[in-house]
Amino acid sequence: MFASPAFARVLSWAAVFLLPVPLLRAQEKPYFVTYSTDLEEPGNLEIALKGLTASPKDANAFFSPTMELEYGATAWWTTEVYAQGQATDNDSTVFTGFRFENRFRPLPREYFVTPVLYVEYESVSRADKSILEVTGHDGISSFQVNNSQSHPIVEHSLESKLILSSNFKGWNVSENFIAEKNLSNEPWEFGYSLGAARPLTLVASSQRCTFCLQNFDAGAELYGGLGTRYSFGLAQTSQYAGPVFDFRTPAGVTYSFSPQFGLNDNSIGTLWRFKISYEVQQIRDLFKSPSKRNAQ
Repeated sequence: MFASPAFARVLSWAAVFLLPVPLLRAQEKPYFVTYSTDLEEPGNLEIALKGLTASPKDANAFFSPTMELEYGATAWWTTEVYAQGQATDNDSTVFTGFRFENRFRPLPREYFVTPVLYVEYESVSRADKSILEVTGHDGISSFQVNNSQSHPIVEHSLESKLILSSNFKGWNVSENFIAEKNLSNEPWEFGYSLGAARPLTLVASSQRCTFCLQNFDAGAELYGGLGTRYSFGLAQTSQYAGPVFDFRTPAGVTYSFSPQFGLNDNSIGTLWRFKISYEVQQIRDLFKSPSKRNAQ
């Protein structure tokens, strides 16, 4: 596969981080674009490799990996850093930028509809193909430009989200409204995402097992752009939908997968997404002296 060298390097970096530390099972929902109100446990670190591959119409096939480091700073604050790149067939492999994200829970407990506030700074090249969200009039035309033309243009943006989430009878239903502002003189761009998922069973097995139904989640996502401040709506936007699945292993590794389908001519026909994530328990304790660890 054209992107296999880049993919192998990313997996190697992940292994360097993960081998020396104990692991826990990740707790996030199986969504790729939508956020629920789940935050990282305080002191825990989730390390994840997220990937997307697609073959856009009238453009070269590509593979886009994103490395994520998510840390639970407090019970109400989770912070995360992304590093991302892409490899395009018959073109080149490039690093496309980084993102610094923070999510805040303003209320002290769960409600029927629980809000979380999201703020992110992005320094990302126009060659980015990760599609971590869709805003404004983003569409298939940006994937038809060569890396030599798009990669030198770096955009600095602020992105905010209102995340709403509800849990009932095993189901999670989450809604995100996105507002993004390029720090140059460009209008606000808007987008949305919706997700619903649940475990395949709510009854836990009495025995330790790998392929128990309780270790699998399934659901669906819908997301897309909502235009800009001056042209709000669905006209000339891209829209996607598809099922989502994850599998949590007893060893602490979670595998997620989703085929997602473009819903109009401005969208890529099919996106293939995957994610491999690990949760490191109480990583901050690794940097304490032995005497302080023993005193706790």
